[in-house]
Amino acid sequence: MNKDQKTKRIQIYSALEVANMCGVVNQTAINWIRGGHLTAFNTPGGQFRVYKDDLLDFINKRGMRVPEALLDNEPAANWKSLIIIDDDVGLNNAIYAYMTKNISDLTVYQSFDGFDAGALLVDKKPGFVLLDLALPGVNGQEICRKIKTDPAFGKPYVMVITALDEPGLEETLYSFGADKFFRKPLVLSTLVEAINAAVAIG
Repeated sequence: MNKDQKTKRIQIYSALEVANMCGVVNQTAINWIRGGHLTAFNTPGGQFRVYKDDLLDFINKRGMRVPEALLDNEPAANWKSLIIIDDDVGLNNAIYAYMTKNISDLTVYQSFDGFDAGALLVDKKPGFVLLDLALPGVNGQEICRKIKTDPAFGKPYVMVITALDEPGLEETLYSFGADKFFRKPLVLSTLVEAINAAVAIG
């Protein structure tokens, strides 16, 4: 990551996030998209994603109130930072070492449970979140959903990692707003590629 890297990225929202911000049910947001009223694109998992500028254009054309989350005073994520949330100490440390070595100027935070992760997410607002789903005492899927729908976290780029092999799990996480989904065992270079690709469109 170059020193002159922009610290603000294009904001992208899921249909569920659009629905929550506009005060409608998820199906209404999907109908807006399918009806050609709200511009969107599809993720590899078949989920809709909407650019912030397209959502604002849609809202303004219809005279709707602009949600607070879309206003410029919302807290911004720090796109030169990453948090690793995984209770596997060995893997967490391995990812930390690999990331700090292979992405220059990247500040990496570590969390080994979902409880102190929340405090770090609010305080540091890392732009990238690497989230293991199988955390002790918490629901990793719910953490993903909350990170992506609560503006207090700064709208980070969430990469889910898991050893779970449940049917439909990947599609569920994409519907909750996850940006990338990786199964364990991890190929660490793919994490770097995902971050660099996300930074490139910022």
